[in-house]
Amino acid sequence: MLHPLDDHPIHQTTEPLAHPATGDRNFYDRFFFNGYARDGSIFFAAALGVYRNRAIVDASFSVVRNGHQHSLHASRQGDALGELRVGPIAVAIEEPMRTLRLSVDSNEWGIEADLRFRARSVAVEEPRFVRREQGRLLMDSTRFTQFGSWEGSLRAAGEAIAVAPAAVLGCRDRSWGIRSIGERAPGPMLTAPQFFWLWAPLQFDDVCTHFDVNEDASGHRWHDNGVVVPLLRDARASAVDTAGVESMRAVEHHIEWQSGTRRAARARIALVGHDGTRHEIKLEPLTTFQMCGIGYLHPEWGHAVWKGPEAVGFESWKLADCNPLDPRFIHVQQLVRARWGKREGIGVLEQLVIGDYHPSGFTGLFTGAP
Repeated sequence: MLHPLDDHPIHQTTEPLAHPATGDRNFYDRFFFNGYARDGSIFFAAALGVYRNRAIVDASFSVVRNGHQHSLHASRQGDALGELRVGPIAVAIEEPMRTLRLSVDSNEWGIEADLRFRARSVAVEEPRFVRREQGRLLMDSTRFTQFGSWEGSLRAAGEAIAVAPAAVLGCRDRSWGIRSIGERAPGPMLTAPQFFWLWAPLQFDDVCTHFDVNEDASGHRWHDNGVVVPLLRDARASAVDTAGVESMRAVEHHIEWQSGTRRAARARIALVGHDGTRHEIKLEPLTTFQMCGIGYLHPEWGHAVWKGPEAVGFESWKLADCNPLDPRFIHVQQLVRARWGKREGIGVLEQLVIGDYHPSGFTGLFTGAP
């Protein structure tokens, strides 16, 4: 099946662009954004995913304000090779790797947005994610992360909020490939569920840093990444030229877990350069964002779950009422204050810990820290 994009010389396989290179039902292609005020007064995030082998496109937009989280979800049948829109939620690429627009049209729940993400750094490709379970492929994906600022406006819970780039920073990622999405495939589970994930993109006035790590139950790493990323100084500079990005030889982490939870009371990460220089960054949580607000581990609005030809929904909850060991709320991004020597910055520490993780004494699916 041909598509107008086939007129462009951008093919990667012998297939037309409407045909993914793999028939794996878990093939996905996703946008993620977050934004946060430097003073911690607001946090918002969005996701838009395309699942062409399932003929589903879905999106969510969620805002944390005054101790409450408000989330709008949408899903439809289709492939999104044209307009990136699901119900009232849309993403527009105005200048690739530079400026993207995130919009939420007027709706019955009163959550709206007209926001532009403008890059502060180049887009940084992370090492490829590959994970197998006794020979069965679970994950094979690529992702890049980019730092930026936000400009525009949003509305939630009856409040109109102006968003200015000097006050509201954020990051975005793009990922695609194969990962567990949608309804679980038939067949046996070969091992007990286990996943340990930390992700920390941080912004300072003069530079950005990025850290992430995946480990198995014993603490053995199957993925890690650490980089120091300079700011874009020139509007004409390439947003994909990573010549100034400094990759690290190793990364380290130490999490002090909140008692009875699997989320951080405070944390330290370290980026270790190839010359042995060790950059330690201390993280102090300010606000917690529930990732189920944009579909992650959501029992009803999970990514690539069939909702019919078109569906839109809304939910809101008080964060203090969220049980941190409820499977819906185990996956979080904490807005954190970051201190790196004399530098003070802000960013997120994303955490997802499912199943055993022996270095922290976690056993079972969702038991909390002592």
